[in-house]
Amino acid sequence: MLSVSHLTKRYKKTEAVKDACFELTDGTVTVLLGPNGAGKSTLMKSIIGVLRCEGEILIDGLPNKSTGARRILGYIPEIPALYPNLTVSEHIEFLARAYRLDHYKEEAQALLERYELDDKKKKFGDELSKGMQQKLNICLGLLTRPRVLLLDEPMIGLDPHAIKELKKNMQELRQKGCTLLVSTHIIDSVDMLWDRALVMQTGTIRADRTRQELESSGKSLEELFFEVTEGLRPEDHLQERGGTGQGSFSDDAGKGADS
Repeated sequence: MLSVSHLTKRYKKTEAVKDACFELTDGTVTVLLGPNGAGKSTLMKSIIGVLRCEGEILIDGLPNKSTGARRILGYIPEIPALYPNLTVSEHIEFLARAYRLDHYKEEAQALLERYELDDKKKKFGDELSKGMQQKLNICLGLLTRPRVLLLDEPMIGLDPHAIKELKKNMQELRQKGCTLLVSTHIIDSVDMLWDRALVMQTGTIRADRTRQELESSGKSLEELFFEVTEGLRPEDHLQERGGTGQGSFSDDAGKGADS
């Protein structure tokens, strides 16, 4: 469903993403891991067509910038991009009209109720807390019924209830055949969801493993991450930090730092 071939993104002399190649199949969740500055967000923005890049990106066989691809491609960014002068309801209506969605109101209502935004319909974008903005961000990303969905640090800023619902949503989408690519620092947020893992460092995908391959090797996702990015065993890394480090890949996990 999502094919990335020789994707390279340069900023002057710096290669933020270097010759990335992978294919993601229907009904799978792929987790994209890497330390800050690894190129994860740049890779995602290139896939959705926000950034110009070299290489070929196909969505269900269509160029990623084509109208057909954009209709089935969804994106939930790390930082919500809301209009301060639109209410929650107006954001929903604006998106529905832009995508020419039919019979969306019932689905929109269900999403707002699921993420506890039903009583915030008349609130403007800049009146919402950061957590509520992220919830609306998720609702907007799901409303278009994407067949390929990219999520960039989707758990940051969410309360436990919203995290639980988002995980359920991801499972439901996978069961419906949706292809998901999730960028995160936090291992616990996707530990029971992922089917495949891509690990990036300095703009390069240095590891590409399926869950079955990793389990067969006897390694955990955390072990793979540290081996690829630092050449360390998890216990070595924890000893250096002097902490438990459970559930995260970075000291910046959960702080919303750029990736």
